Amino acid sequence: MELFAIFGDPVEHSRSPLMHNSVFKHLHYPACYTRVHLKEGSKLKETFFNLALSGANVTVPHKEDAFNACDEVRGFAKNIGVVNTLLNENGRLIGYNTDADGFMYAIEEFGHVENILLIGAGGTAKALASRFIQDNINVTVLNRSEKRLSYFKEIACLAFTWDDFEVKKYDLVVNTTSAGLKDEELPAPLEMIEDILNNTSFAADAIYGKLTPFLKLAKEKNITFKDGADMLLGQGVLANELFTKGDLTLKDIKTHMQKSFKL
Repeated sequence: MELFAIFGDPVEHSRSPLMHNSVFKHLHYPACYTRVHLKEGSKLKETFFNLALSGANVTVPHKEDAFNACDEVRGFAKNIGVVNTLLNENGRLIGYNTDADGFMYAIEEFGHVENILLIGAGGTAKALASRFIQDNINVTVLNRSEKRLSYFKEIACLAFTWDDFEVKKYDLVVNTTSAGLKDEELPAPLEMIEDILNNTSFAADAIYGKLTPFLKLAKEKNITFKDGADMLLGQGVLANELFTKGDLTLKDIKTHMQKSFKL
């Protein structure tokens, strides 16, 4: 029996155990998936191996710590310094990122988008910005402070703090911050968010399972919006394929993972 887990702070809200255990159970794969509340990201690698995990997912705020903990990072994650999926390969910690492709799956229904505003500059924002730039989408990043913006400027995003930001027209605005996850906070001052939402066609939030204050405002303005559930599903399907080493098909994984959202 293999053991998998999700690391985060907070983590009690995570649907990942339901999603992955649904796949394991219905496809008769000998594995179990649980949650691990991790306060200190620096202890991720030690905790991973102490629990004898075969693999794990990583959520906020530990995705960059996960990158630093890896013995080897593969694929898209190498370019962005952000890892959300870990594998144990013969005692070596291998890192991947499935967030970005999961989000591309989530926004397919919005159709063609050319201009995207990302609110926040953490690990999720890094993954999404890099992926959008690959597809020649214009990306603007808005963050409270200048501290994390250098990465985004280096990959040809427009990047602003609250102090120098001027609203433009956007096809999609995405909240990548944790604002609204454990509280009723907005990811930026109310007046700024109001102005942003008045100038976008679609809105999305990386947070799932609740109507965040950000999405409540979008709803009030009759803007088409979605929470992070589809992104969660998309990244989860890809992570499960890595966990099961290709023994299960993407189609079968998606079928049973989708069913878990009804539980």
